[in-house]
Amino acid sequence: MKQGMRVNMTLCFSQQQAAAVYAATKGTKEPAYVSPFVGRLDDIGQNGMDVVKNIKRMFSKGDGHVLVLAASIRSLEHLLYCFSLETELVTVPAKILEQWASKNYPTPDNQFQYKAPGKPIPYEELELEQEWETFDIQHELTSKGIEKFAADYRSTLSRPA
Repeated sequence: MKQGMRVNMTLCFSQQQAAAVYAATKGTKEPAYVSPFVGRLDDIGQNGMDVVKNIKRMFSKGDGHVLVLAASIRSLEHLLYCFSLETELVTVPAKILEQWASKNYPTPDNQFQYKAPGKPIPYEELELEQEWETFDIQHELTSKGIEKFAADYRSTLSRPA
């Protein structure tokens, strides 16, 4: 990163993982990104948007070098809550953008309330200045995602030309 590379830590499912990215990228000249996968947490009965909210809150105490890219957005409510949280970037399927457009592109006001499905994910008080290795970067969904990425990659290598 000191050589001008940009990084995006994808498959993020916890505040600890995001804190590790912050710590590992201190001193970078380029922005670093962390991508919490909202929908996949919702799929296992948790409130995935809590991870985005908690990471944004935690990073507000930092120097701003890590930005949040909310991923696995599955609903218009997810998108609007990302706007409300001032998430820097969001990956959004076309069908969600079409829903937003069909409602004349509303943006959330101060009265916006996100109706969270699933079990809340509590905020953790974490010290961002620790070494990245001190954070717990393990998460079942991260492991499953890496396995799927690796399998998809291997399948491209075995295809006949």
